[in-house]
Amino acid sequence: MSQTLITARRILLDPDRPQAQDGAVLVEGDTIVAAGAREDVLPHAEPDCQTLDLPDGATVLPGLIDSHVHLAFDAGPEPVTTLTGSDDATLLLGMAGRARHLLDAGITTARDLGDRGGLAVRLREAIAAGTVAGPRILAATAPLTASKGHCWFLGGEAEGEQEIRARVRSNAENGADVIKVMVTGGGLTPGGPPIWQLQFTPQDIAAAVDEAHLLGLPVAAHAHGVQGIAAAVAAGVDTIEHCSWLTEDGSCDLREDLLADIIARGISVCPANHPNWRLFADRVGPKKAAELFAPLRQMAEQGVHLVAGTDAGVPRAGFGGLVSSLEFFEHIDVPRDRIIAMATTNAARALGLDGQTGRLAPGYRADVLVVDGNPLDTLDALRTVRIVLAAGRPHIPHQRALRTAAH
Repeated sequence: MSQTLITARRILLDPDRPQAQDGAVLVEGDTIVAAGAREDVLPHAEPDCQTLDLPDGATVLPGLIDSHVHLAFDAGPEPVTTLTGSDDATLLLGMAGRARHLLDAGITTARDLGDRGGLAVRLREAIAAGTVAGPRILAATAPLTASKGHCWFLGGEAEGEQEIRARVRSNAENGADVIKVMVTGGGLTPGGPPIWQLQFTPQDIAAAVDEAHLLGLPVAAHAHGVQGIAAAVAAGVDTIEHCSWLTEDGSCDLREDLLADIIARGISVCPANHPNWRLFADRVGPKKAAELFAPLRQMAEQGVHLVAGTDAGVPRAGFGGLVSSLEFFEHIDVPRDRIIAMATTNAARALGLDGQTGRLAPGYRADVLVVDGNPLDTLDALRTVRIVLAAGRPHIPHQRALRTAAH
């Protein structure tokens, strides 16, 4: 099996360790063989290995992880209308294109938290087989929701413990990697319950979690409202999506007891903040924006295990927007090394992939990102993607390939 040796002046093996100066990463097939100082890596390289010697300004780091996407949605102004008006073949073709956009942005793992008809599973298998370019996908299939509840049109409606357990089993049989539960309403469903409102009883949520865990599957809970967050924590979910702390009157009410419980239980939180958060802040004004951003700032300050996600696919949340979402955390004064961890090591742990990806280390999957510039100096460097390796397969972003061809 052929080897690829990547050498660079600057390698970020993982955000929790100092940068390796004059370093190297050796890849064989889909696995990292060695990573670290060049002098330590070179003895593992075969004489005929392919070498990629990078210019001084480049940085090598782990491939990024977007922990919350919806490949079935097209990020247009009416993604639900587009989805419901598309047959499966058309929808799957669009999903494949959006998966490529993720890869162009340096994302080598994406967790898809709700699609129709198991299409994300089909796409996951095509990518794994190498017939389609894209990141590794963790698929939730149809999210569990109440009758005519949030995203009911994806096919995951269930009422009562018996139906809920059956739906979890059905998703597992259809290849789900994670079970998604719409604990509260959301803003994407016309005529659906309000975003803050609890959709299931605490007992029903607990049944979903119990059944999923019996099958060895984690549970991601969509929860905007305080009641939903409380029910999700009590049920023992693995991740909370959004975690907005919203109340019926539209204000935020972060409960210290629940926050302490989230931390104690090691529950990861994916805020899935929209890439266009700056436009939102401008629209509501600085005072309201500060009020709505305050809970996330407090969660970050108190040490909640935060992971990066974009909610890509919802209106105007494109599939290349992860860096913009990461810059939100810089806006609330989170250090850059910790922000990068949210999209690498922290995300890998939250998604059950710790030990497989999120770091450049021997035995890990060869998910490697090369950018121009140093993301520890400016997150904007993450936008200048030079090359991506996803499971060892090299990919040059479309725009860079066009620029290279032009020259």
